[in-house]
Amino acid sequence: MSPVDRPVLPLVGAPRAERADAVRNRRQLLATAREMLAEQGVDKLTMDALAERACLGKGTVYRRFGTRAGIFVALIEDDEQIFQERLLSGPPPLGPGAPPLDRLIAYGQARVAFMIEHREIVRAAIDGRQAVPAGTEMSLSRMHIRMLLRQIPLGAADLDILAIQLSAALEGPFLLYLSATDIADDALHTQERAARGWHDLIQRTCRP
Repeated sequence: MSPVDRPVLPLVGAPRAERADAVRNRRQLLATAREMLAEQGVDKLTMDALAERACLGKGTVYRRFGTRAGIFVALIEDDEQIFQERLLSGPPPLGPGAPPLDRLIAYGQARVAFMIEHREIVRAAIDGRQAVPAGTEMSLSRMHIRMLLRQIPLGAADLDILAIQLSAALEGPFLLYLSATDIADDALHTQERAARGWHDLIQRTCRP
């Protein structure tokens, strides 16, 4: 499962409570990692450099993140919490209360904006050693898209496969297919074009 394509909010049951010192260390490490990213960029953020800057032992950093990519996964998951709160309880059309087609369009456009804004972190979070396909859980993104598709009359469409295909258009592979020039020259323009593309894709896919 891609680092940005995993459930972050607990869907069943409650998360296992962490010790107070573990929670404190996590917050300190993530805050320090964000400082280093802002000052030095992605390439300078390593496990050893993070441990030194945060004044914590290397063992603490390795236990928390496992790999360098794990640092970026944790950063993305932290920001995913806010995104998912908007999705689950924010105002429509991204949040509940709008027609399913409008919500599906709004979701994709918001997701595109999130991915482009976090593009450097997302790319750094991809661990090439991870098996493909990865993971056994259905992502929240895919679950949400499938839920909305079920509410739209699509006839005999295979909603499971369609949800996978639409999810793939919004997650890690989306960024990998954009060139550095596409984003570096004018990220906002690229985001606007991608948002229009998603709108067109959904309108054509969900046409009665």
